[in-house]
Amino acid sequence: MEELDVPTQVEENMSASQVNRSCKNLDCYMVLMAVEKTAIGSICFLAGPITLLENAVILGLIAANTSLRRRPSYLFIGNLALADVFAGCFFTTSFLDFHLFRRSDGPTAYLFKLGGVTMAFTNSVGSLLLTALDRYLCIHRPSSYKALLTRRRALLWLLALWGATVFISSLPLMGWTCSAGLAAPCSRLFPYISRGYLACWTSLILVLLVLILCAYVLILWKAHRHEASMGNLQGAVGSGHARMRMDIRLARTFGLILLTLVCCWLPALSFMLADVAVVLTRNQQRAFAFCSTLCLLNSAVNPLLYGLRCRELRLALLHQLKVLSQATRCKKATAGDSDPRPPSFENYSTQEMARSSQLRSVLEITDE
Repeated sequence: MEELDVPTQVEENMSASQVNRSCKNLDCYMVLMAVEKTAIGSICFLAGPITLLENAVILGLIAANTSLRRRPSYLFIGNLALADVFAGCFFTTSFLDFHLFRRSDGPTAYLFKLGGVTMAFTNSVGSLLLTALDRYLCIHRPSSYKALLTRRRALLWLLALWGATVFISSLPLMGWTCSAGLAAPCSRLFPYISRGYLACWTSLILVLLVLILCAYVLILWKAHRHEASMGNLQGAVGSGHARMRMDIRLARTFGLILLTLVCCWLPALSFMLADVAVVLTRNQQRAFAFCSTLCLLNSAVNPLLYGLRCRELRLALLHQLKVLSQATRCKKATAGDSDPRPPSFENYSTQEMARSSQLRSVLEITDE
């Protein structure tokens, strides 16, 4: 019986060594066929520049407007745009370079590129969480919102976010890695990446997404309670027909935001979790390559959901377009032109009026 076991063990060791030799140039991770390369390449070549352009516009509008730069909400939106700019650049170049042009980098070069992608996407999801917490604080503590969330505290939160994301993305470069190969504990989705690191990062992103979901659910609950109390106090039945209730409009918008997050992130995260638990096939590796492009699409959609749906940013964009139009026509701007700074919300004295104002501030992300 022992004599029969020896050849079997030898065959297993030989097959494992053959697999590792086939991964010498990372060929075991380059699983896309010609048709799949064309499809994924088209997605990246289209979504990458669009992501860069949209987020650059958001960054430019916030940077050019003093009123927006002073508000924590727009600092978070600007940081989200910056993270998505990095995501569009890092993901598109590294993904196309590896899967389409089949460049086999060494461990340090590959992990450095992957670290840039990890940093960008982690910071993007973290910025989404800060934006959700900002809106929750805006409606939960309307009277003390400006005192609780100052510009300095917002900058400290962003500094902490960048520090955490840079540290997390640098862990493989610091030594949390494995040799290139398909044998455990190496990932079958990313070369040189340990399954332990992949499990920790995936769990972190899932926790952030759950916190975002909880924040928006609490916002909707607060908005619904406020609308119900205001309706009982005023008895304004006719106003409900004239204008859709704020909580319903918030539910519609937040539902779109959460649906986008789930559709873009859940498929890729599911494959990452499966990679930790089971052995993925080549077909599943190819499917993951398609799902990972959805994360890039999320970075392309974020400027539309969090940026251009804000009334103040739209006004700032229209003003800049007006200025550019006048410049192309060689018309001089007069001193009596409209103020480029969008109007800000007034402070109210009572608690209910303050909460109404903060509801409108949160509602700015919906079309009006």
